[in-house]
Amino acid sequence: MYFKVVNGAVDIGDKRILEEVNLEIKDKDHIAIAGRNGVGKTTLLKALVNQELFSEGVGEEKFTLTILGHPVIGYLKQNEGYPKDHTLLEEILEVYQSIRDVEKRIAKLEEKMENGTATHLDIDSYLELEEYYKNIGGYEYQKEYLNALTKNGFLVDDLSKPLSSFSGGEQTKISFIKLLLSKPDLLLLDEPTNHLDISGILWLEEYLQHYPKTFAVVSHDRMFINHVVHKIYEISYGETHLYLGDYEAYEKEKKRRYDEQLKSYEREQKEIARLKRIADRFRYKPSKASMAMSKLKQIERMVKTDRPEKENRATFHVKFDSLKESGRTVLMVDHLKFGYESILGEATFTLEKGRRLGIIGANGTGKSTFLKTIMNIIPSLGGTFSLGYHVSVAYFDQQLNTLNSSLTIYEEFKKDFPSLNDYEIRSCLASFLFYYEDLDKKIEVLSGGEKVRLELCKVLLKNANFLILDEPTNHLDILSKEKLEDILLLYPGTVLFVSHDRYFVKKIADSILEFSSEEIHYYDYCYEDYLEKKKALVEQQDLPVPIKKEKKQKERVNGVSLDKQIGKLEKEIEELKQELFLESVYTNPEKYQEITEKIEILEEKLNHLLAQWE
Repeated sequence: MYFKVVNGAVDIGDKRILEEVNLEIKDKDHIAIAGRNGVGKTTLLKALVNQELFSEGVGEEKFTLTILGHPVIGYLKQNEGYPKDHTLLEEILEVYQSIRDVEKRIAKLEEKMENGTATHLDIDSYLELEEYYKNIGGYEYQKEYLNALTKNGFLVDDLSKPLSSFSGGEQTKISFIKLLLSKPDLLLLDEPTNHLDISGILWLEEYLQHYPKTFAVVSHDRMFINHVVHKIYEISYGETHLYLGDYEAYEKEKKRRYDEQLKSYEREQKEIARLKRIADRFRYKPSKASMAMSKLKQIERMVKTDRPEKENRATFHVKFDSLKESGRTVLMVDHLKFGYESILGEATFTLEKGRRLGIIGANGTGKSTFLKTIMNIIPSLGGTFSLGYHVSVAYFDQQLNTLNSSLTIYEEFKKDFPSLNDYEIRSCLASFLFYYEDLDKKIEVLSGGEKVRLELCKVLLKNANFLILDEPTNHLDILSKEKLEDILLLYPGTVLFVSHDRYFVKKIADSILEFSSEEIHYYDYCYEDYLEKKKALVEQQDLPVPIKKEKKQKERVNGVSLDKQIGKLEKEIEELKQELFLESVYTNPEKYQEITEKIEILEEKLNHLLAQWE
């Protein structure tokens, strides 16, 4: 698989989005496309799918597009609907049709061998198919798709459900899983971690780390990028720039390049200034005029270094000047039961002033429902909760339900801050990158990132001393996430937040509330300590339990250990199976039947011993 673009450009309508694309994708490349919101990352992925979007760029090299072979490109599209009554299992198994075809051929040959009609050619075919089946993942594919489904929130019982019974979001997730499992030659992923919980993200990371082919991913999840790629193309000012390594290496190399180019530019400018001074000083002296002219020509001949363009690091900002201080206890939760028709969970904890409590856990465990309960958006199902003395709350809803799509940005903000005058409203919105030309935009035409920015503007400027945030980093680019982190670290109040962004949780949380399907645990330490203690607990559970002598006595049958009996039986069964391939056996139906019956008896005995051993 090979894909190369030299000096390409991409136009959408009459607007040029990318003006100089230089990109090389090789077999087994694991690539990230980086850059701020709106620079054209998704546009580049679409052009890789539909190469007709590429045209001549503004660079000096001739535009070329090279594709070797006929690579299958996988890109998640909007669902176009599923066959009626198609089950989840039937949909997923479509990915493995070639493996299942081999299974059917093997089953037919086994049937021939069992009834004694197999020929030499059948036996050879069987052995070849067995080896081929193993090489194409025949023994692993069921585990693979079950792991993918369960890690993404589906249950084994869901396999038999028709796809029409799943929600639109679940159907999109099914399409995504199916795309991953199909393993196209070039897999293109646009923000794949959005709306995945931490368990799903960890599974996706591991899957992509071992992905046998090529993928390119657009993501603002820094930890995710750092773990899965070894090559990054950054888009800035319509151009692509290549960096080798993970995300941390990319950040260091980017800074080094900028510093080096700036120093080179400044040295060159100093030399140009020196040569100009000499030329200006002597150009009107007849004896020195030729020397002055030579200095001017020297300047003309110099290959000029362009001043490096500063990265667009404009982002929102806020100051907390007049925050009213709360009492020591901010939130008390006592056996609070929450859910809709049925109880999703029960929580007990106390949150004190100045703490930053991060809520983590799988999708469907009730994290957002819990926040809605303490915001009195939905009623509790039991237990109590209460806010402390002088506590004022500002709530960020990940669904952005407070935004009125029919209003403009200016009208939406004024609705929440009616006492502010025109100048104050414009100043507040400008601090979150909404300038004069943006204020008349309707909410309905804003991007996901713009809507999040507007909602954060409203929440953070309320000067509340208790922030309750539900997935505040969704749709934000990396620079905006970093800025939000800086703001929250300087925030003098108390923060309770839900997030699946591990880097964000690691940076912000000083305590963790973990939601699971069974129970809720409070940990009075940061995310890194939480991970270490969880890892130690898992390792401790995995340690072999010492076996006492009395136990060993029970594990003996007729004076022989179970291990030895199991090993002996397994050897006997394997030897009998090999006999089935002898011509004197498979051409003699009675002999073949006799051996297969022996195998069945021994396998039944083996299963009994294995059950005892377990």
